[in-house]
Amino acid sequence: MVRFVSFVAAAAYLASSAEAFAPAASQVRTHRLTSNNNVASQKISSSPTLLSDMLTQAELPEQIYLPKDKESAKILGGIKIGTRKLTVITGASSGLGLNCAVALSKTGRHFIVMAVRDVEKGKRVAKEMGMPENSYVVMKLELGSLQSVRDFVFNLKAFKSARPLNNLICNAAVYKPTDPEPAWTDDGFEQSMGINHFGHFLLANLLVDDMSKAKDARMCIVGSITGNTNTVGGGLVYPQADLGDLSGFASGAKKPISMADSKPFFGAKAYKDSKVCNMMTVSELHRRYHASTGISFSSMYPGCIAETALFREKRPWFRKAFPWFMKYVTGGYVGMEEAGERLAQVVDAPECAKSDVYWAWNGGAQQVGRWSEDGKPKGAGGSGGEIFENTQSDAVRDRGTAMKMWDLSCEACGMTEKDLPKAAISP
Repeated sequence: MVRFVSFVAAAAYLASSAEAFAPAASQVRTHRLTSNNNVASQKISSSPTLLSDMLTQAELPEQIYLPKDKESAKILGGIKIGTRKLTVITGASSGLGLNCAVALSKTGRHFIVMAVRDVEKGKRVAKEMGMPENSYVVMKLELGSLQSVRDFVFNLKAFKSARPLNNLICNAAVYKPTDPEPAWTDDGFEQSMGINHFGHFLLANLLVDDMSKAKDARMCIVGSITGNTNTVGGGLVYPQADLGDLSGFASGAKKPISMADSKPFFGAKAYKDSKVCNMMTVSELHRRYHASTGISFSSMYPGCIAETALFREKRPWFRKAFPWFMKYVTGGYVGMEEAGERLAQVVDAPECAKSDVYWAWNGGAQQVGRWSEDGKPKGAGGSGGEIFENTQSDAVRDRGTAMKMWDLSCEACGMTEKDLPKAAISP
């Protein structure tokens, strides 16, 4: 046990050290939109193009979504979809989202809508990863623009026609722990909260009624261990997620307000706060709409994907040490392909049909999650193991805060009665 405590202390130091989270002197700061809420990069393969994409930072322009970016609607998708389940995955051009798309497409049971920022890149990586040619379509979605979210929903409905959407996986995210100043979405939100939470919040609400028409419909918003203070990653590693009194949301959550609690901008905390909002959104969707729609709403943590392109701004020693530490000390390391398969499992496997669940895997981690009474690690997320229903922190499960977050998010997104689901709301 003494040795484990030292392991935990070392992990906390690695993750919270100011030097570890400082960009290398030779690096240029840019804003990166990734496709994984758990700070993951795509699987390394022998393809030089994929490797190049992992090592190249993509800048987010000051205006994320322009009128010229609006995509023409694709039609007659029903013929392509056939009898397969229709599954939308945001951020499906890299990382966790891409590997989930690959896993689902190869089952033969799903037709994938890859909702991505860069349509051409999405088409390219789908081919490079070997996705069956008639198993997917790539559509434009900029979560940093609420107008783009609305345009995507319009185009999706035009493509699929009368058939309902079976699954929605909200996966895309940004993570910018080293940025000293906030960057903003087109609607004036700080990007971590705007893209990770507000964009997905609007998307989920606009699709609830459509999904209610499908059998065994499932909606999963990817969560994170960092948003749960009852874990080492969320409780011991500074800063902790904390929405406070949501005064930032109450004031509109727009520039110059950059944090949910109205405090000064802190990039790492902004990401963690957005993950709390993601997991609260799942709980509120379940409470409000599961009984009347039958949709299963869930969140999940795929494990620690330590070899991530998001750590490219960290110093070289951190990028080398962190994956080694997670593999050989904590055992919490999970490869990108396995992580993608785990996300796919949540919307595909019969045992994951339950609603209001935070899924995790009791893999080979020593103790980075929590201990159960039988002495086995739970929620650690290491490679291997079995799926189980994990426990979220009291803060994430706080109903009063979740309800307030929901109402203020509706206001921030400018949602009207027309935008809200028509499904009956449970008391």
